[in-house]
Amino acid sequence: MTTDTRATAAVIDFVTRTTLDRFPREAISIARQCIVDGLGVILAGSAARGTAIVRDYVRAGRETGEASVLGAETFSCRAASAALVNATAGHALDFDDTQLSSSPDRIFGLLTHPTIPPLAASLALGERLGVSGHELLEAYLIGFEVECKMAEAIHPTHYQNGFHSSGTFGTFGAAISAARLLGLTGEQLGHALAMASSMSSGIRLNFGTMTKPLHVGRAAQNGIIAAELAAAGHTGGKDALESPWGFFRVFTLGAGFDASQLVGTLGNPPSIVSPGVSLKPYPCGSLGHPSMDAMLKLVMTHDVKPEQVRAVRFRAGSNILNPLRYPIARTELEAKFCPAFMMTSLILRRRAGIHEFTDEFVQSAPVQEMMRKVTTVRDAEIEARGFEKMRSIIEVDLADGRTLVQEADERYRGGPEKPFTREELHGKFTDCASLVLRPQAIADLLGRLESIETERNIRDVIGLVTSGARAVA
Repeated sequence: MTTDTRATAAVIDFVTRTTLDRFPREAISIARQCIVDGLGVILAGSAARGTAIVRDYVRAGRETGEASVLGAETFSCRAASAALVNATAGHALDFDDTQLSSSPDRIFGLLTHPTIPPLAASLALGERLGVSGHELLEAYLIGFEVECKMAEAIHPTHYQNGFHSSGTFGTFGAAISAARLLGLTGEQLGHALAMASSMSSGIRLNFGTMTKPLHVGRAAQNGIIAAELAAAGHTGGKDALESPWGFFRVFTLGAGFDASQLVGTLGNPPSIVSPGVSLKPYPCGSLGHPSMDAMLKLVMTHDVKPEQVRAVRFRAGSNILNPLRYPIARTELEAKFCPAFMMTSLILRRRAGIHEFTDEFVQSAPVQEMMRKVTTVRDAEIEARGFEKMRSIIEVDLADGRTLVQEADERYRGGPEKPFTREELHGKFTDCASLVLRPQAIADLLGRLESIETERNIRDVIGLVTSGARAVA
């Protein structure tokens, strides 16, 4: 790890010089999918209780209308505040996409949920400014790229010591997207990065609570504030990323970062292409998803009935078991980080979607009883294989004495090796958006999002959301 490099200058150069046509066609195609997925989970998360609290807090301020808070209860406020609410909604269900790791020492889960901060910032500022879909997609992709490369470069102790990378690096992703839309100069962008460094935050203590989504909301809000203040002439320290008191050293207690993962690699290739991004099939911690698919396969293959299950063992390494920290879930928020609930939902309902992750279902007697049959096992052999993949084994003891075993497929659904089909992506978006939009509005919105770069004014797309939502409010 080193800090004797001009990382800040490399980021500034990339942001100020890069245009959408410098990204390969594959990156643009994946970005469209991520925007569809991201807006879907924002709409679904707008119905969450934690989002409602943040929404009511912002609405009470009666701010000047610049941008729309999305969901069933739409209203306008300042762009930074709209980004706060929308990004909180986007992470409220833990259903948003996940950055992938490219090396064994970069723990899967250490990295970010990359889409929501730059997307929420781009939507809010884009609506205020009346930008085109081309400009929005460009700003989103550039913010996404910087966010991911910074997260890949930092020493893993950043996450291991307790920082929530979606909150910390999400601030930079949002700031970059906002800076791009505001047309910041290189000097102004340097000041924005310094402010983002001071405003970046989020700690893992809050996993399983309403505050985890708030980390992402604050990232989007603070990114816009940093860019807007820089545009107005507010200043910050020089070389904010790599200096002795800069972001990379302070946020790792001195361990710093790997310059080779950032300098010279921005856009080469884009992280959205390699190692790629994972769209979530389940609204919970992604570290459990391959294991959930393994349990679903086991249940369906052997037609396992709940009454047959005597015990379940979830075998994995510490990279999975440490973040999935709740042995028994009492709320749907805890359930998102509870292996016992993940297995239980699939045993009882053969599903684990937005209709299962509810307080009512989690607290029901059959769920609470089944969760107590599930134990986690730290498997030394799995641990020794490294942390860049999500590896696990599910074992189910049946009442007739049989033990069924299913190893999780490292090529998990939604990941680059097994991506969502167009139908699966549309199905997820429709399921999410149906909580707040009419069916026709959903269909119209999907059509526009799939060719978002052709939109003359992003306000037209946001208008589809707000008009469709008002019809069911």
